[in-house]
Amino acid sequence: MRPAAVTKQKKPARSPKSDVSVNTDSKLSNQFERRCSIASTVGILSDAWAFLVIREAFFGAKRFEEYRSGLEISRATLTDRLRRLTQEQILRQVSYSDTSSRVEYKLTKSGIDLYPAFMALMQFGDRWLDPTQGPLQLIHEDCNCVSKPVVACSCCQKKISARDVTYLEGPGAGVVRGEAVTRRTRRTADDFMRGRPSSVSRALEVIGDRWSFLIIREALFGAARFDQFQNELKIASNILTDRLARLVERGVFRKRKYQSAPERFEYLLTAMGADLHGPLMMMMAWGDRWRANGEPPMLLRHAACGQIFTPTVICDRCGKPIHAYTMKYRMRYDPDKFGGRKSSRAVPGRV
Repeated sequence: MRPAAVTKQKKPARSPKSDVSVNTDSKLSNQFERRCSIASTVGILSDAWAFLVIREAFFGAKRFEEYRSGLEISRATLTDRLRRLTQEQILRQVSYSDTSSRVEYKLTKSGIDLYPAFMALMQFGDRWLDPTQGPLQLIHEDCNCVSKPVVACSCCQKKISARDVTYLEGPGAGVVRGEAVTRRTRRTADDFMRGRPSSVSRALEVIGDRWSFLIIREALFGAARFDQFQNELKIASNILTDRLARLVERGVFRKRKYQSAPERFEYLLTAMGADLHGPLMMMMAWGDRWRANGEPPMLLRHAACGQIFTPTVICDRCGKPIHAYTMKYRMRYDPDKFGGRKSSRAVPGRV
């Protein structure tokens, strides 16, 4: 799926000169990368502990000890992630009472708006990574049916496949300075799998970190060769080699030789890899709404109806948009092992 001719809605920010060199270490503060709303969401969800705290909030956790009991997380780590998510305006602090200094941490409107992205990741995990039926059974209250949400076009309400979408420049198109990357302890595959069984966790375990997200994004935009990924992302060659190898091992890419002397390969999305278009589009929709200041860097055109659209998650039974307030779930595991049942709704109460 390669981008079609670019439709300019507004003059984009000037690109960096072509002689900007590729950094060979992990510090990217002097490099430029494509402005994209996916990266805003990835910055939140690619941190395993931040993701797990948000997940527990969707299961009804509000108080410090509820998050701790569900995740078996240290006090220092939990305090740090709650602080960060409050600064990101994903969570908000609410006092227990007028006379108490203690606070609860509840999802804000932007936090609740991550729910469709979680649903898209959950369906990906159920389809490709869970040999059983999945840890949860979803019930859509609007139609009172068991639901398997799908990513659809906001204009024609039809399910979207990766081949159906053309990416165009939006009013916020351009480049931004790359995020400075500091050395971190290598994360293990189990980090996302702490606490309760979760298909969203399985999906993020496969996708991995920020770089893996962005490599998959570029593949959906049409990149296939090593130098294409490197030129667009300004990623160090050793990091790119490592992430591509992991994504091949996990079934997201397949390698195909296109040159023998010297031997070179291109990296093509598998059927499983292409199916990540839904979660990434929902992440982009969230970033466009909450981080783009009304100027989305990219627009999506649906081939089936020809319209510029916003991706949405709909019920596969009634076709209505999925909202956190209209979804209930049944657990296919014992919730008492993970802090107990707090609610059968995705978001108890309203913001």
